[in-house]
Order: sequence, then structure tokens, then C-alpha cells
Amino acid sequence: MDSQSIISAIDAEIAKLEQVRELLAQDAGLDGLTRGRRFKKAAAKKAVKRTMSPEARKRIADAQRKRWAAAKKLKSAAPQKKTKKAAKAAPAAAKPGAPKAEAGS
Repeated sequence: MDSQSIISAIDAEIAKLEQVRELLAQDAGLDGLTRGRRFKKAAAKKAVKRTMSPEARKRIADAQRKRWAAAKKLKSAAPQKKTKKAAKAAPAAAKPGAPKAEAGS
């Protein structure tokens, strides 16, 4: 077989495959949207800028402030742990009736 006959056989096979693909795409409702330029044009539509009403913006801001306040309240209500430095710097006071330990025994 020479190269020209191989190329023509490949072209014929490609044409058959394209026909089958078009039939399948029509059945699936795609109608060629996933092919090259058609797909790029469909995906390249300009996004519409969405705007929010002032009332909606205020509701969202108020809800966020409420969440921040609740988080701040939980943070301040949690007992703070003493660090090692803080524990050494301020030793616990002895109870008034407790005997003192003697050094050197």
C-alpha cells in the first residue's frame, strides 16, 4: 500500500466517525457544543454583574456583626490558662492556718 491510499482510508474512517459522533450528539442533546470553537464561544459569554440591594447588604452586615459579637463573648468567657511564666511570677498564697515548711529538714 502506498501512503496516498493509507491517507484516503484514514480520511474515510474519520468521516464515518464524525457522522456517528453527530448522530450521538443529537440524541444526547449536545448538538456539537463540545466541539472546538462552538464550545469556546458558549463559555466565553460575559458574566453579568450581580448587585445587592442596600437592605440585603445591611441584613448581611448585621448578621456578621452578631456572629463576631458571639465569638468575642465566647472567647472572653473561656477561662484563661496560666502559663509557666505566670505561675512562677505569682506564687499561690499560703492559707493562713497552714504550717510553714522548714528548710533543711
